[in-house]
Amino acid sequence: MSGQAILPDLAPESVETPEVPVQQKRHHARVHAPTFHAPVYEEQAAVHQAELFYLQKQIQSQTPMVIVMEDGETISGAIEWYDRYSLKVRGRSRMLVYKSAIKYMYKQGENG
Repeated sequence: MSGQAILPDLAPESVETPEVPVQQKRHHARVHAPTFHAPVYEEQAAVHQAELFYLQKQIQSQTPMVIVMEDGETISGAIEWYDRYSLKVRGRSRMLVYKSAIKYMYKQGENG
């Protein structure tokens, strides 16, 4: 056995595709390339930048925060640092909190 896979031709036999020159194929692909991904990426980038700005501001001012987790548990303390996936919170003890487990957060003393 040679190790090459034998794949069946799945195109219907009754449909004939016209032969298009290579230059037309490239031009056709270029003209109809989807451009709908850029606005979504820009919106995500704007939200990400706003999140980073907010967290940095709270770290610099050592604002006491209340973090409400997805399961309803609350964690109180100041944010020491953050990275892409987590926050380090200094309260009664120091905790590493995954961002994906956070429901919302607010400044202590404000109504959540």
